[in-house]
Amino acid sequence: MLKTKTLLCLMGCLSALFSVSQGMAQQPVTVDKVVAVVGNSMILYSDLVQTSNALAEQRRQQGYTSDRDPLCEALEHMIIQKILYNQAQIDSIPIATENIAKAVEDALQREIADKGSQRALEQFYHKPIFEIRTDLTSRYEEMQYATQMEQTIKGKTTIVPGEVERYYKKLPKDSLPLIPEQYVYSQIVRYPPSIEDAKLRTRTRLLEMRERILKGTSFESLARMYSEDPGSAIRGGEMDPMPKESFVQPFADAMVKLKPGQVSEVVETEYGFHLIQLLDVVKGSLYHVRHILMKPQFTVEELETSFILFDSLRNEIQQQKMTFEEAVTRYSDDRYSKNNGGVVSNLEIMEAMNNSDARSASTRFLREELAPEVFKVLKDMKEGDISEPFASQDIRGNLLCRMIRLDQIIPAHPATLSGDFLRVEELALQSKQNEEYNAWLDKIIDGMFIRVIDEFKGCEFENKSLIK
Repeated sequence: MLKTKTLLCLMGCLSALFSVSQGMAQQPVTVDKVVAVVGNSMILYSDLVQTSNALAEQRRQQGYTSDRDPLCEALEHMIIQKILYNQAQIDSIPIATENIAKAVEDALQREIADKGSQRALEQFYHKPIFEIRTDLTSRYEEMQYATQMEQTIKGKTTIVPGEVERYYKKLPKDSLPLIPEQYVYSQIVRYPPSIEDAKLRTRTRLLEMRERILKGTSFESLARMYSEDPGSAIRGGEMDPMPKESFVQPFADAMVKLKPGQVSEVVETEYGFHLIQLLDVVKGSLYHVRHILMKPQFTVEELETSFILFDSLRNEIQQQKMTFEEAVTRYSDDRYSKNNGGVVSNLEIMEAMNNSDARSASTRFLREELAPEVFKVLKDMKEGDISEPFASQDIRGNLLCRMIRLDQIIPAHPATLSGDFLRVEELALQSKQNEEYNAWLDKIIDGMFIRVIDEFKGCEFENKSLIK
């Protein structure tokens, strides 16, 4: 069976699909040719080389190399991507396209810098820049469709505790998954006390922008210059058409009152402050809007207030004039940990992901699950240590001051069913998802026209049914 390599992991190397190494630029130009046909789609040799380079770059970043032929590995990847893309079209699978434009522009700018100029890039690909941009956009969209199709199939798989236990018991003792080092920590969080002043300044700036827009200034140009939403700013604030339910409540409430072309008053949400312009309503239920997002900004003096308070609290705790838990109760602004003595859990992340499964709650964090600024502090601490105060952000990007105590370091260890049930459950679910996804993929392959030219029929594909 095919060992699934999810298409999503390749998104971090998307630009490599577009770029060709400088060394290759010095080689003679090879006439392009079709190396495979999948349904109504063709795979060109030039695209195969670029995908092979992308996979090689991904391997390099992950710190290992594959012993498979790079072109054969890339060809199998591309065939499966075409299969998933075609099925996504048949099933009318929706995708989120708001980040594609930014990714395309980022890749183009890297290529222009690499080749020296836009003209040099056009000469290299023998195409004008708009065709290069169009080709790259199509590739990104195809990958998004393929990824979403795979996730849709895997998302249908569920697992029950009995299956987790059976999965665990079948694993050889020397093959038990290794659980990396984990951290348990507590925190005291303070947002700047001058938050209302900062909000007023932000609201005032947006009101001034609204006046400019009403007097004729382009909403799109202001969004490009000032919006703090990176996904939409590059598109002039434009967001993909979505149902009302996909927007946070205050945003949605203001949006539905607008007529096409109208601009809202300043709207406050958990993400900051917005100006919203309704473009149109697609199919009667999908709202197509632009917005400008701005977050409250603080002066150095305003930020120092929390640091001064935390310095005082830290001294009192170390002098045993106050416990850490008492300081949490009196001063912490974090509603997710305040009533738990400051112990940090993943409840805020679960809420943001609309995950209400209580079994997913945990106070143990792997290194990669920690915010970079938090891990930077934790890694040099010992159990019981209390950090100096430091600047940080919540998951919505709001600035705050944080002071943490390292409660426990759980060393790396083989997984146990009792202590690491959530991790084992995750592995068991992934195993079942892959098994059911591969079975589904085999059925799709059986009913699809796939042809590979003789030059590549000797490839050792993991899925043997791809060579017909």
